[in-house]
Amino acid sequence: MPESFHRAIAIDGPAASGKTTVARLLAERLGLVMVNSGEMYRAVALAAVRRGIDPSDREAVAGMLDGLDFRCGVRAGRSAVWLDGEEPGEALRSSEVNAAVSEVAAIPEVRVLLVARQRELLREGDLVMEGRDIGSVVFPETPFKIYVDASEQVRRERRAAEGLTDEVGSRDRLDAGRQTSPLKVAEGAAVIDSSHLSIAEVMERALQVLRDRGWFNRGEEGR
Repeated sequence: MPESFHRAIAIDGPAASGKTTVARLLAERLGLVMVNSGEMYRAVALAAVRRGIDPSDREAVAGMLDGLDFRCGVRAGRSAVWLDGEEPGEALRSSEVNAAVSEVAAIPEVRVLLVARQRELLREGDLVMEGRDIGSVVFPETPFKIYVDASEQVRRERRAAEGLTDEVGSRDRLDAGRQTSPLKVAEGAAVIDSSHLSIAEVMERALQVLRDRGWFNRGEEGR
C-alpha cells in the first residue's frame, strides 16, 4: 500500500454481484473518488481485440503492453481510462470484450501494470475501489474490505436484464482459478450476500461495516 494518509475502501466480488453499484453509491454518499478497476482490464482487453490478438496468448498480450497508449486518471470524482488517445465508452462492454476480459486479466504482466496504476490513484484522495483483488492484492493493508457476493442464478438473471450474454459461471471459474491474483475473499473482508437484499439494504450493511471499523472517526458520514 502506498505511503499516504489517504484511505481506501476495497469492494470485491464476482460479476453481477452488485459491487460496482455499492462502490458508486458509497463514493457518492461519502464524497470519495470511485474507481472501477474492471474498466482498466476491459480497456486492455479491448486493445487486444482491436489488434486481433488472441486474449489467451500471454506473450502477444504482454508484448502489446510496451507500446500501448493507455492512461488512467480521475475526472469528476470517478476513475477514467483513455485508450489510443480517446475514452472507449461503451466499447468496453461489447460482447467481444466480455468474452476476452477474464483471459486478459489472468495474464501476470497485465495485472502487474494495472495494480501499479490502481495504487497510484490513492494519491488523488480517499477512494472506493471495486474489483476482484482490491482487498487481497491492491490494498491488502486496508481494514475497510467488503466482499459483495450473490448466487450464480441471481447474477445470471441480472446480466440478462442488462442485455449481456457473458456466462457468469465461466467467468467465476476463470477469475478464481487464475494463478495471479485470483478472485477470493480477502483476509479480514466482511462478506455481504446481495442475492435477496435491496440495494438500500446492501448499502446499510456496507456502511455498518465502515462504522464498525472506524471509517467515520473523521466525521465523513455527515457529508
